[in-house]
Amino acid sequence: MSEVGLLRHPWISTPAVACGGHDLDRPVAWRGSELVARARFLDDVAGWQASFEGRPGARVALYFEDGYEFACALYGAWHAGKEVVISGDALATTVERLQGLVDVMAGQLPGAIEPVLHKDAAACAGRRQALDPQATYLTVFTSGSNGEPLAIVKRLDQIESEIAHLQQAFGDRFPEGGDVSICATVSHQHIYGLLFCIFWPLACGRPLDTVRLIYPDQMAVRLALRPSVLVSSPAHLKRLPDTVDWEGARSHLLCVFSSGGPLPADSAGECHQLLGHSPTEVYGSSETGGIAWRQQAIHGDRWTALPGIDWRLDEDVLSVRSAHLPDDNWFQTSDRARLTGDGGFVLMGRADRIAKIEEKRISLTAVEAALYTTGLIQEARAMAMPHAGSARLVVVGVPTPQGWALMRDSGRRHYTDVLRNRLGDLLERVALPRRWRFVRTLPVNSQGKTTESMLQDLFGADMPPPQWLRRGETEAVAELTVSPDLDVLQGHFPGFPLLPGIAQVDWAIALARQCFALTGEFRSLEGLKFHRPVTPGMRVQVHLEWQAPTGRLGFRYSSFEGAHSSGRVTFSSTHV
Repeated sequence: MSEVGLLRHPWISTPAVACGGHDLDRPVAWRGSELVARARFLDDVAGWQASFEGRPGARVALYFEDGYEFACALYGAWHAGKEVVISGDALATTVERLQGLVDVMAGQLPGAIEPVLHKDAAACAGRRQALDPQATYLTVFTSGSNGEPLAIVKRLDQIESEIAHLQQAFGDRFPEGGDVSICATVSHQHIYGLLFCIFWPLACGRPLDTVRLIYPDQMAVRLALRPSVLVSSPAHLKRLPDTVDWEGARSHLLCVFSSGGPLPADSAGECHQLLGHSPTEVYGSSETGGIAWRQQAIHGDRWTALPGIDWRLDEDVLSVRSAHLPDDNWFQTSDRARLTGDGGFVLMGRADRIAKIEEKRISLTAVEAALYTTGLIQEARAMAMPHAGSARLVVVGVPTPQGWALMRDSGRRHYTDVLRNRLGDLLERVALPRRWRFVRTLPVNSQGKTTESMLQDLFGADMPPPQWLRRGETEAVAELTVSPDLDVLQGHFPGFPLLPGIAQVDWAIALARQCFALTGEFRSLEGLKFHRPVTPGMRVQVHLEWQAPTGRLGFRYSSFEGAHSSGRVTFSSTHV
């Protein structure tokens, strides 16, 4: 495969990854400190294949936090003749939607099946034929950044074309003759992580590190273990602290990939300084796959098309054509762009972000751009939300340090008045925001995307949007940023606002209902302890433990300062 870059291990086409017994020592995944070889992978695929073959129905849903288990189940389902639906999360609403789409579920989903012990797994692997790339399908969902997640069906030949183009574009960044691990902060349950952490590594023999990187100090330790590539997103790269020792990571890191949205220039520079690499940003979407790439230290804001991508501007909107798409037709994106004169383009914002407010068309992108010129907002999302039969403009903003200082010294009302006054010189009166929410960071999902539903939630219940760091059937960890403008802080206490204890209990219960099968009513509160106050601006982790047989929920709040509170809540239940 010299045409797609230098490889230590032979390239295995995506349809043939789980076939044959050759190259059995080829690395597939790091699971903790254990390096899993291809021989084990082939056996585990056989166990899943046998399990799926014993189940009726054509469609299966997969949701696995462990990337290796996901890959085994994926290929097991495909070789059992199933069409795979990849769930972006395991939320109750998502599961309800899946139940009408699939016949079987596997992984961390209700009623999930398990693999079986295959008596002759090696022989099964030898008999497996390569998958038909034009008759093998999977369904992925968009992030829901601009509304409800949309289902996108992908054929295997589309995926095979895209990873070949990724290897052609970036394969020379990996040294010949050495194994390179793939480390990730993003989920493989979405198209970006699926391509970069599952299909591409399996094809070229680069093992995936299944420990998903959540915290910066965890990232620094893991990246320092061995030569590695970091697959990340702006949501994670914007939060790299300079207080962590990154020297070991810099000495082993070969490349940093980022996707999910443009990386702000200052964040790209800080990442370059801390990790020793200017992030390689990949622009694309679930529908189109990868379209273009850039490194800001070299290219600034200019994007270069990936191999195999044809593109053009229809008026000022970008259209693309490639083998990553289901046919040879041109696909019009929702992104505006302009030519750079040297074969590249610069993105100019989304073309579909137009809202109708009081019968006038308002550009949400223009509102956000105007906010940045105030010097008081460093990141913003504008939305039109229903109100009294019409719509009104709302904004979720991340203040600059000067903005936070003004809010602290003069109050939230004065801060929003200053913002509106400065915007008044730039926008029509109808385009001025009517409601605000201020946060330390925009909420993101496991893909590193900020969805419209997550932003809308900020204007509902008086609880910050959670960023889930871990979610399981009995344990979960959510991170919350306690914004100074939360209503629950008002009057508690004047001059020294604190997060009330009752709010901490209420938030813990609300979070638990999002991720556990918790349907009972509150019965009692036990062992409640408060160690230190939670104050505005803090980022706290809420640790949850659910014991279904007893109907008991344990919770504790912590931050970099230490423990804040803990307790146990008991619920009425048919199990008790």
